[in-house]
Amino acid sequence: MRKIDPVAHQQRRRAILGAAVGLFAAQGFDKTSTAQICAAVGMSPGNLFHYFPSKRAIFHGIFELDRAEWDDALTAARAHPDPWAALMGVVDKIAAESADPMVAGLMVEVLAQAHHDEQFAQVLAENDRRLAQGIADLIESAAAQGIIDAQLAPTVVARWIVILTDGLYGRGYPEPDIDRATDVDTVKVLITRILRLRSKAP
Repeated sequence: MRKIDPVAHQQRRRAILGAAVGLFAAQGFDKTSTAQICAAVGMSPGNLFHYFPSKRAIFHGIFELDRAEWDDALTAARAHPDPWAALMGVVDKIAAESADPMVAGLMVEVLAQAHHDEQFAQVLAENDRRLAQGIADLIESAAAQGIIDAQLAPTVVARWIVILTDGLYGRGYPEPDIDRATDVDTVKVLITRILRLRSKAP
């Protein structure tokens, strides 16, 4: 039996997910065929199923990969010596992701699939839970260091920060009159005011 190279296998899975996400965003889940995904990534249908058993598994895989990438980002954020700077870095990452041109189309498909796919809805809920917990940990660390004066429970504040930053994902379509950088700065100002950032001056 041929030995599978785990690194090459993972790279191929990522290539499939990268090709699929663009198709799902542009055409929707139902109108995207496995044949189109195969053509985009340059492999035969038979080979594709060595990596994913179905088109739906590919769709789920996009968000499972997103979870893994966010887990790494949040681990790095927790290790940052300045939890406030780390929190602002998390906001910047959310803003950068939401600015991707594919996001608007993909979000429509996310809502549609989560409505009738319970397993996928659970994947999304777990991703949200991990993000909120990561933010809560940063808030707790910032409060412990005296950087912020947080009178609310970190988990409660984290949930509202997620709700606030989630609004960025809904603005993925072109808005000529809106300056996205200003929007992101405004989100940061609102978070700062909510948590009453303390001056570091003596």
